[in-house]
Amino acid sequence: MKLNYLLLLLLVSNGFIFAQIPTDYYSTAEGKSGYELKTALYNIIKNHNQQSYSSLWTDFKTTDKKTDGTVWDMYSDVPGGTPQYVYTFVEDQCGNYSGEGSCYNREHSWPKSWFDDNYPMYTDLFHLYPTDGYVNNRRGNYPYGEVDSPSWTSSNGSKVGANSTEGYTSTVFEPIDEYKGDFARSYFYMATRYENVISSWENNTGASNILDGTNDKVFKDWQLNLLLKWSTEDPVSNKELERNDDVYAIQNNRNPFIDHPEYIALIWDNSNSLQNNTTLEDYKLYPNPGTGIFYIEGNFEQAENIVMLYSNTGQVIFMDNKENFNHSQINLTNLPKGIYYLKIRSKNKQFQTKKVILH
Repeated sequence: MKLNYLLLLLLVSNGFIFAQIPTDYYSTAEGKSGYELKTALYNIIKNHNQQSYSSLWTDFKTTDKKTDGTVWDMYSDVPGGTPQYVYTFVEDQCGNYSGEGSCYNREHSWPKSWFDDNYPMYTDLFHLYPTDGYVNNRRGNYPYGEVDSPSWTSSNGSKVGANSTEGYTSTVFEPIDEYKGDFARSYFYMATRYENVISSWENNTGASNILDGTNDKVFKDWQLNLLLKWSTEDPVSNKELERNDDVYAIQNNRNPFIDHPEYIALIWDNSNSLQNNTTLEDYKLYPNPGTGIFYIEGNFEQAENIVMLYSNTGQVIFMDNKENFNHSQINLTNLPKGIYYLKIRSKNKQFQTKKVILH
């Protein structure tokens, strides 16, 4: 994609809901990066209000309700289309099921066997979702992954089969693209909220497939690379923003990676400088006064994925995936004032993220 014919993804503020983050909620994390940032976030979100397992049925009516009042089931939903079945709260609770469309239950997206069915993980809403009982059963305790040749496919296109990404070849469950970022940010939450105990989960049934036995990096490379990819390709949605506020009202903690998706790169994907001593100080985002045009300038020939610019809510505004560039300027028209994050990927596949404030 040539730069002068670039498709610009502009921030659409109308209809986009901004999270209601309490004042100074993340103040103790400001200025930190790497695993120091992760620990700071752990100290902010730990000790949440633990729920009972039975109360989840009621909680879902707040946290996972679609605009038409039906259950928001990410294992059966068809965004922009018509799912084969929808569920009504309470009356469609599982129960027994004989196939898809029978009832919905309480899905531990992070399988409960991975933490020995212990609390408070067992009822932590940030990884629990209402899903079709049969699809939930087919997912079982498999890790999330990507499947080229599925052995089974659900009505909305979720898949079970051998993982096709590098580093792992066993069976995985692949949700549809529209919800991959949701699940990735749930996993980054779990890695952070349970930093104090997660290193002890590695040998639990199935957990060794994704966990590396540490409390900082947490994930094996194949899973970490997948989660980073999913969180980038499926940015934070209105659904997640609203759900984050709703869960906060119940548990009194938040998922930091919904409020600040840039934290993901700052913790897990920002360990090295750019190739040939190129740093983010060499890249600038600034307005051309009176024109409504903003420019990104920098040594772009050093970048593989040249630039990813996203808003404070995680919405991608601009991304170009071309491998080689020799340009010095990108025009972004009508970019609203506010906080943005400029992410640069170098040819040696290392990332850095820079916070930019447009006044």
